[in-house]
Amino acid sequence: MYNNLMKEYDFYIVPTPIGNLGDITQRAIETLKKVDIIACEDMRVTQKLLNHFEIKTKCVSYHKFNEKERIDYFLNILSEGKKIALVSDAGTPLFCDPGAIIVKELRKNNYSVTSLAGANAVATFLSQVAREDEDFFFAGFLPRTKNQIQEILKKYQSTDIVFYESPNRILNTLKFIKEIRPNSKIALARELTKVFEEVVIDSADKVLEYFEKNILKGEIVAMVFRENTPQEDLDLQEKISTLKNKGFKAKEISVILSELYGLNKNDIYKMCI
Repeated sequence: MYNNLMKEYDFYIVPTPIGNLGDITQRAIETLKKVDIIACEDMRVTQKLLNHFEIKTKCVSYHKFNEKERIDYFLNILSEGKKIALVSDAGTPLFCDPGAIIVKELRKNNYSVTSLAGANAVATFLSQVAREDEDFFFAGFLPRTKNQIQEILKKYQSTDIVFYESPNRILNTLKFIKEIRPNSKIALARELTKVFEEVVIDSADKVLEYFEKNILKGEIVAMVFRENTPQEDLDLQEKISTLKNKGFKAKEISVILSELYGLNKNDIYKMCI
């Protein structure tokens, strides 16, 4: 049992295992047992976890479709001196999961909030993927359209991009990445902490080829490695992007930048298209 002399809080953000039930902490178990209410995304998913650890605490639903509706309900419970724990289906709440709305309201109403340490798919993934430095951009779940994905890949091409993806969308996403940044390197992990955990690190085309031949199941975390592009090229691409947003065409941009910076017009045109 963890130290019972620890400070008491009104609201606990409790990470749950992302796969392997053995990854739950003792403090998380004890906290879920002692609070009066557990707010959870899917009560069926959470109940399986609670049954496994013989936790009898009452659950109430709290998901992206009823976040605002639950505010008054939770505030009333806390006003009675009761305690609440928030969990997601897996991992740490507020990482691409509900929770931000109620936490904001609780702090505004001077209720104490704390987070427990525990499972997180991003940290679990990055701890086994070697990178050049600690800097990375977390995109959450990537947008659905190619243009939106392209915007992110271009904007953060000098930074490692980490994102979540679903099995039914990942092949299309990999195709977009290969098309937009054909020379990119990708790390992709699925079923982290589970029996069939798999991490593949290779060029975009080889990762795509591999998963076109192998069935993808379970939650996916992936990373597009940064491009080792000279800073002057990145600066030029930023200028091209700015002019495009202003409505200039590729030919116009190539003329403008070649005149301003003494660069080869044809090279700029190729970068534009």
